[in-house]
Amino acid sequence: MDEKDEDLGPFDPSIPAEGPSAPPAGWLDDVHGYESHKGGEEDSPLYPPPPAYNPQPELDRNTSVPNVRVPTVSEDVARAALLKFVESKWRYSSKPARNLTFKELKPITVYRYRLETYTETRTSGWKFEPYNGQAVDGPQFGMSPPPWDIPMALPRMFTDRVEKIRVPHSSSVKTCHMCSGCGRTLCISCNGRGQKRCISCHGKGHRKQHGNHRGSSGSTRCSSCHGRGRKRCISCHGQGFKTCSVCHGCKNLLHFIQLTVTWKNNVEDFIPDRQPDFPDKKFEKVTGDPFFVDESVLVYPILGFPDQEICDVSRRMINEHLQRFTSTSRILQQRQAIELVPLTHAHYTYSGKDYSFFVYGVENEVFAAKYPSACSIL
Repeated sequence: MDEKDEDLGPFDPSIPAEGPSAPPAGWLDDVHGYESHKGGEEDSPLYPPPPAYNPQPELDRNTSVPNVRVPTVSEDVARAALLKFVESKWRYSSKPARNLTFKELKPITVYRYRLETYTETRTSGWKFEPYNGQAVDGPQFGMSPPPWDIPMALPRMFTDRVEKIRVPHSSSVKTCHMCSGCGRTLCISCNGRGQKRCISCHGKGHRKQHGNHRGSSGSTRCSSCHGRGRKRCISCHGQGFKTCSVCHGCKNLLHFIQLTVTWKNNVEDFIPDRQPDFPDKKFEKVTGDPFFVDESVLVYPILGFPDQEICDVSRRMINEHLQRFTSTSRILQQRQAIELVPLTHAHYTYSGKDYSFFVYGVENEVFAAKYPSACSIL
C-alpha cells in the first residue's frame, strides 16, 4: 500500500468492489424451452413460431379486381390548385395563375399497389429486480410454458404494439452479482477511504505564497482543505462505500425471463414509373382512391387487372412477404389494396409562352417545374 494512501485513512476490506453489471455466464439456472439464454441483459433470442402457427397458402389461387374509371380534373379545380400552390411560394406572383389560358388537361392513369402483412414476433431475455420478499413464481409451481404457448390478447389489426410479460415459473432469487450480497460496494472515487487528497495543495495542507518584493515568499494554510491535506469524498459523502446500484441494498435479486411480443404492420407500396416529367416521390405524401381492398389471413396474387405490372408486383410482393416473415414471425392478417392516384398534366399558355404543371392526389397538390413569374412584388 502506498504511504500517501495510508494518510487518507483505512478502508473496510469487507466491502467488495463493484462486480459485473450483468450476471456472469452460468450464474442463472436453465429454464426448459429457454435454454438459448446466456444470462446477459442484452441476450434476447428470437423464437420462430411453430409451423402450425402460420397459415399455409392455397396453390394456384388468385384474386380478381373490378374495372375502374379514371377521374378528370376541371379547369376551375386546376386553377384553384395552382393558386393555392403559388400562395405558398412567396416569390411567385398569382397573376399568371389567374390569367393563364388552358390548352389541355390530360388525365394520367396511376395505380398504387399496397401490401400490408400484420405479424407477431416473440423474443425474451433475462431481467432482474431487487428482491424485497415479493412472491417468487419459480419452477416449484411447474414448467415454464414455451414462448408461443403463452396467451396474449391481440391488439386491433394492423396497429403496431409491444407488450412485455413475465414468463410463468421462470423466477428465482439469487445473491446480487454486483455486491456479492453485501448490499453496498466500495466507492471507486476514493478507493473506500471516504477522503481524497486535496488537489489544491497536493495533500500538504499549505500552499506557497508569492509576494511582490524580494524575501516575501512563504506558505499559507490551504483554504480548500483548511490545512488538512485531504477532503471529504463527495461521491460517497465520506462513507467509503455506496449503496449497491443493482440490488439497491437488498442484497438479493429476483431473476425472471421477460417475454417481449411485438405486433407490427409491415407495409410496402409500389407505383409504376411511367411519367418521366413527374417525380414519383411526390406520391408518397398524397392519398388516392382505394377502389379495391382485399383482406384475409392470407391474400392471393391479383389476376386479370388491365395493368399487368400491378399483377406481377402483387405476385412478387406476396411471395416475398411469405418467405420473409414466416421464418421469424407469425402472420396474423394480410391486406392488399389498389389505389387510383389522381394525376393530371395541365398544359397552358401565358404571355405567348407554353408552360405546364401537374395536379396530383385526392388533395389536389401541385408540382410545377417552371412557373411564368418569379417576382417578389405582386
